[in-house]
Amino acid sequence: MSRLERQSFLGADSDAILDAATIGIVGLGGGGSHMVQQAAHMGIGGYINADPDVIEDTNTNRLIGGTLADVAVNLPKVAIAERLIRGLQPNARIMSINDDWHNAVEDLKLCDVILGAVDGFKEREQLERFARRHLIPYVDVGMDVHDLGEYGFLVSGQVILSMPGAPCMRCCGFITDERLEQEAKRYGAAGSRPQVIWSNGVLASTAVGLLAQILTPWYPNPPGFVFLDYDGNKGTLARNPRMELLKNHVCPHHPADETGDPLFDIRKQQFAARPVAAAAPPPSWWRRIWNQLRRGGH
Repeated sequence: MSRLERQSFLGADSDAILDAATIGIVGLGGGGSHMVQQAAHMGIGGYINADPDVIEDTNTNRLIGGTLADVAVNLPKVAIAERLIRGLQPNARIMSINDDWHNAVEDLKLCDVILGAVDGFKEREQLERFARRHLIPYVDVGMDVHDLGEYGFLVSGQVILSMPGAPCMRCCGFITDERLEQEAKRYGAAGSRPQVIWSNGVLASTAVGLLAQILTPWYPNPPGFVFLDYDGNKGTLARNPRMELLKNHVCPHHPADETGDPLFDIRKQQFAARPVAAAAPPPSWWRRIWNQLRRGGH
């Protein structure tokens, strides 16, 4: 019996599909570490993991797989993720990039789906633009804790699926010029942002569910656009009203003529040489006689 027997409803070939898939996970902190763990449990075979940071003591309240021993040796988050994956998928294809994702774009181009758990609107917009240009589905997760003064704190978050051709994060109003401008003004002064493990888990689990819908045949009509709002105070995850308003909406922010690699130059492409054909075997005796007769017996 396969260890994945309990998820056989995903489709007759789902094990092979998941094993053949390669996903990118950008940001391996709270949300990203959850997604790594769940993808490995689910049987995903290929990973491009990108994060420039090492684990710190303050990460241990939410980073899945991280230990105090890892903190003591400043272990990179990508190493923790790879260790976690190998524990379930010993033969997984893993590229661990202990660097900013911008320095991993050649590898991320190979992904079937990219999952992002990054900080800030600018990072999200850039990652979505990259995915759109290369026609890769992108799933974004994020959470925040808002100080409401005398009313306490509000835990909120979102899960957004951005598919090529479908509404993007600008279409749904999640990314705006105003938000980008406000973020730029606060750059360097934001300090540590509150994060908790349970909200990261809810959002990451939802993202991995979308991943399964995209990759496997169990869901007959996978969504083209998803925008879910998380309210950690109420414990709810609900469809944002803009999902209905943007039904059949064609995204104007990522036109079709902006797809592909802008630096691609066919003149610089190198192709592997074709193998030299094996020498033809000598003609049979009857073929030699026939050829002589055709030449007049000479």
